[in-house]
Amino acid sequence: MEKVVASMAGNVWKVLVKEGDQVEEGQDVVILESMKMEIPIAVEVSGTVQSVKINEGDFVNEEDVLIIVE
Repeated sequence: MEKVVASMAGNVWKVLVKEGDQVEEGQDVVILESMKMEIPIAVEVSGTVQSVKINEGDFVNEEDVLIIVE
């Protein structure tokens, strides 16, 4: 099980995957918005999205779990 975490605090601008989606290592899965910049968050392993822990518009802190991949 791999947890995809926020690299910095910010607002969730876009969630690019949903539960059950197949993802490849390096694929962007979430885009955060912080200080008017878009910050893509990529998954570090290939697998299946098991759980999406956030919604678009949510505020997240650094190291918050965004998505779980298995």
